[in-house]
Amino acid sequence: LNRTLTQPRLRSRRLLEYMPITLTIEVSCSKLRSMANLQAVIQLLRPRITLGLTLRRACSTASSSAVANHSVDNIEILGSSYPRDEMTTVTPTIISRVGKKLYHVPNHPVTIIKQRVVHHFHNKYVNRTGNAIYVHFDDVSPVVTVEQNFDSLLVATDHVSRSKNDNYYINSTHLLRAHTSAHQRDFIKMGFDRFLVTGDVYRRDEIDSSHYPVFHQMEGVRLFGKHELFASTRDPDSYSIVEVDPALRVETVEKQATHSIDAVKMMEINLKQTLGDLVKNLFGENTEMRWNPCYFPFTHPSYELEIKFQGEWLEVLGSGIMRQPILENGGAPDKIGWAFGLGLDRLAMLLFQIPDIRLFWSQDSRFLNQFQSVGIDPKTNVQFQPFSKYPPSERDISFWIPSAFNENDFYEIVRSTGGDLVEKVKLVDRFTSQRTSHCYRITYRSMDRNVTNQEINVIQERVRDSVQQSLGVELR
Repeated sequence: LNRTLTQPRLRSRRLLEYMPITLTIEVSCSKLRSMANLQAVIQLLRPRITLGLTLRRACSTASSSAVANHSVDNIEILGSSYPRDEMTTVTPTIISRVGKKLYHVPNHPVTIIKQRVVHHFHNKYVNRTGNAIYVHFDDVSPVVTVEQNFDSLLVATDHVSRSKNDNYYINSTHLLRAHTSAHQRDFIKMGFDRFLVTGDVYRRDEIDSSHYPVFHQMEGVRLFGKHELFASTRDPDSYSIVEVDPALRVETVEKQATHSIDAVKMMEINLKQTLGDLVKNLFGENTEMRWNPCYFPFTHPSYELEIKFQGEWLEVLGSGIMRQPILENGGAPDKIGWAFGLGLDRLAMLLFQIPDIRLFWSQDSRFLNQFQSVGIDPKTNVQFQPFSKYPPSERDISFWIPSAFNENDFYEIVRSTGGDLVEKVKLVDRFTSQRTSHCYRITYRSMDRNVTNQEINVIQERVRDSVQQSLGVELR
């Protein structure tokens, strides 16, 4: 077998096709002439052999990255190549999700919610000729620059949201967008005053039934000029978007220093009316709502909208008055704007009672088929019916943690190794005696098939090896 891996021609093809055993193959890069040879072997083995593959760390800091991208120096995403550097955190598992665009898949719950939001805006907000005034963008690349994702939104250079522990950095200049807000400034610069943006977003996070490293957002932006904003008043010319009194040009809990209190109050009324109507369209006319003050770096004042759903208060979206420098940098200094963002996956899980976010990525036709009759009208809603409930398999892993340990790094290793078989990872014990030890319980469960203990044992061993090698922990 070792000779086969180093030969340009695979002479043992018949042997590899029929071997009824499980192999764990460790390949030294110094002996491997061609990555293509290794890929060919994998394809031969895959139908009948469970393959655990580990490339030695001398070859790459992330073994699966080398296999997925055929290069330890560059990352290929959507046809473009990006050099790795010390900021790289994106993994082959995450890259494999790029371009899937679940919000374009027919009958998919995420697509249905997107269509309902767009339909609401296009039908309720029209000009004199009946044409929609909101433009919808849903084909914007998720690869953005650090400047787009953070700087354009006035996120401070030392803000925690920039951390490589929380984002999928491609390198020090590019990352997979963490929010659709990354496109606000650019579309304003193009001259759009009213627009919606739908896209997949990427964040390193915990692992459970409601969190997934890839999810889907919709962004909405609305800009007003002075006369449009104050058109309903008796004398629009007597009002101003900009605060003209120097003594009042200070930021308070109610407004930014630049804005007049009159402009902010008019914007708040319009924002809450617009989003309240949207929520009623999605959840019903009698939906109970409440607004809570919150904080975002790129809006002030900011508001979260909660609804009472099945007896509990749940947050459904965040919003606020856009920071004026964003508009100034977008070439609209004489306007004022509001923005909102909502999670399509979260709304779909609530409306269709979907219990596990991993189901959105299922290839099982029994999932999508349940939503064939669901349309724009909320009256066509259906409640998801579980088509299988295979038993979980739990494994614990304990280790002494180093001072630089970050949980998201651990979660990423588990996610990259176990894929969508990992249902949940939970810290079940913490012990400190000179050093600190963590014990995590990993719950494995497939959405569409039964997994064997042998299969889970192989994955768990790979998790243990990867955690020890990549994080420098001491296993217990």
